[in-house]
Formats: sequence, C-alpha cells, structure tokens
Amino acid sequence: MPSFDLLFSFFLASAIVACIPGPSMLYAAAQTISLGRRAGWWSAIGFHAAGLGHVCAAAVGASALLHAMPRLFLVMQFLGAAYLIWMGIGYLRTRTDMLATTSSAANGRSAKKALFDSVIVEILNPKSVVFFFLFLPQFTDPSAEFSVWLQIVILGMIVNVMFTMTDLVLIEVAHAMVRRVKRSTRRALVIQRAGGVILVLLGIKLALDGP
Repeated sequence: MPSFDLLFSFFLASAIVACIPGPSMLYAAAQTISLGRRAGWWSAIGFHAAGLGHVCAAAVGASALLHAMPRLFLVMQFLGAAYLIWMGIGYLRTRTDMLATTSSAANGRSAKKALFDSVIVEILNPKSVVFFFLFLPQFTDPSAEFSVWLQIVILGMIVNVMFTMTDLVLIEVAHAMVRRVKRSTRRALVIQRAGGVILVLLGIKLALDGP
C-alpha cells in the first residue's frame, strides 16, 4: 500500500471533499425533505452504486495506461494536483446555495424513482468521472506490493464509503435542519472557503512532491 504520507494526504483530501456540501449530498437531503427518509436513503444508495462503477472504471483505465506508459504517472500527478487546486479555487469562488437546491426536488416521486435518478445523475456526471480518474491515482505507489489497480479499488471504496456516510448523516438530520440551514448560510460558506484553501494547498504539495 502507499506510504503513510500518501495515505494521510488521501484521507485529509477525501474527508474535506466528503464534508463539503455537494450535489449528491444536497440531492439526498432534498429527496428526504420532499419524500421522506426512505427516498433519501435510496438516493444515497444510488449514488454509492454509481460511485463504485466510477471506481472500477478508474482502476481499469488508469492501471492500463500507467502500465503501458510509466511516465504517464508523472503527468497524471500534475493533472491531479491541478484538479485539486482548481476544485479548491471553485470552492473559494462559488457560494453554496443549499436552500435553493433543497427546494428544487420534485414532489411525488417514489423512492424507487429516487434510486434510479440518483444512479443516472451520478453516472452522467463528468465531474465524478474526472474526480475518480485523476484523484485516486495520486495516492498510489507503483512500487508497492499491491498492484496499482488494486490500490485504486481499495482507496476508491474508502472514498465512496466516506461520501455515502456523509450523505446518510445529512439525510438523518435533514428534517430537523431545514430551518437551521436557512439561518446558517454564512457558516456553511465559511466552512466551504476553509476547505477550498486546504485543497489548494494540498494540490500545491502534490505538485511539488516527487513521483
């Protein structure tokens, strides 16, 4: 497996991304508020299943490319670092409108429809594809005992579980937090900006580290 430094950076970056409100988290909360807890849970399950698909695709594609072109690892390292920096800058520049996202869920959709919609939304989300393909390989070690593709699968499953856990936490508190969310926009924005700064710094660190 990767070294302690790589694993620490991996868990730090994953925790930040998992805790910052994103489309899947807000979608699951919206379904919970509109249709109830069951619909919210099915939405989270759909996102988790689609996320596993992204992990497998990243493992197969990235490992094949790295095996055919070893120097491509360095290119992917810089691309991944640039992506982290770009994502961090996005968090610094963009205001998360949780209320608008939450109120946009359509009423009357069944839990099964919520599951289907969440799978489709996640599969067709190009940002998720790029995230897993560029993010996970940065924390692998080609010289480790485990193959690169297996490292990507393991790390990807960990990331996916972290994302799902934060979704489920928000689902469980969604009903009680509706009014608080309306009053805590500024606090959410501060958290988002702090996460953006850390992601930018982490991207710079990855770019400066050796392959």
